[in-house]
Amino acid sequence: MRMRTSLAAAAFSGAAALAALSVPAAHAVDNPAAAKAEQFKSAHKAQSKQRPFTATVDGDIQVTKVTVNANSDVVVGLSPKSFNVYVTVTDPSGINQEQNGVDVALWHGSDLESGDFDGFLWNENGAESCDYWSATSATCKFTIAANPGAVDGLWDSSLNGKWNVTVFASANDGDSYENDLYKNHWIKRASSFSGFNASPEPVSKGKTITVSGTLNRASWSYMKYYGYGSQPVQLQFKKAGASTYSTVKTVTTSSSGYAKTTVTASVDGTWRFHYAGNSASSVADAYDYVDVR
Repeated sequence: MRMRTSLAAAAFSGAAALAALSVPAAHAVDNPAAAKAEQFKSAHKAQSKQRPFTATVDGDIQVTKVTVNANSDVVVGLSPKSFNVYVTVTDPSGINQEQNGVDVALWHGSDLESGDFDGFLWNENGAESCDYWSATSATCKFTIAANPGAVDGLWDSSLNGKWNVTVFASANDGDSYENDLYKNHWIKRASSFSGFNASPEPVSKGKTITVSGTLNRASWSYMKYYGYGSQPVQLQFKKAGASTYSTVKTVTTSSSGYAKTTVTASVDGTWRFHYAGNSASSVADAYDYVDVR
């Protein structure tokens, strides 16, 4: 983790201000995310050179809050998914209002400084809007796109899971803040059920109901949904007129993602398969109402 404040004009210029985002030239060729990281660095270098920063002896700029996708997982299927990030910054001198004066990006990997990363999501246009709600504070809204299958986006399924949030902010007096590991956030592959059915319908009380379906998960590498095998799926039931589900049993999907089980019919209600998700995959549910006579 790196946090820098109290930067004088010379210290804030060029490579010194953003050395942490340097990507080795050889690595930039091999890494689909490197080009965007270089743009992120260049955007800050450009805006810092445009401003006559003056030397300061104190560094009291603070990033007090960063909210990614309303604190919910970013779930991406096979279509582009945009999500919002809000960054709140304070400094007694006021917040730099130039483009990229406040900035944020998400990256996937272990070390942004050494170039050990393979995913980088950023909006090069900067903040969509900033609410300067006092002379010393601002909250900026960013819209970031996660594009599955894109060279500079979610180009491979291995990018699912934990991402890091890097934040940059600068103030009118030259103070700056930069933190590659401000917080973590999860970007997950979308999961869903296909062919879900509880049958027969209607069914006589005391007879057997067969519940089956296939759990699928999006592949960003091949841009298709594939059966997700060896996953726990809960069979749950909600009685007609009730508001909550109860778990009846847990089954495990086959290598192709298929799950099948049986229960005894007792009362009218809705049966569902519930997949709770994991660190790389989203929650999924499928429903079917059965009339018991």
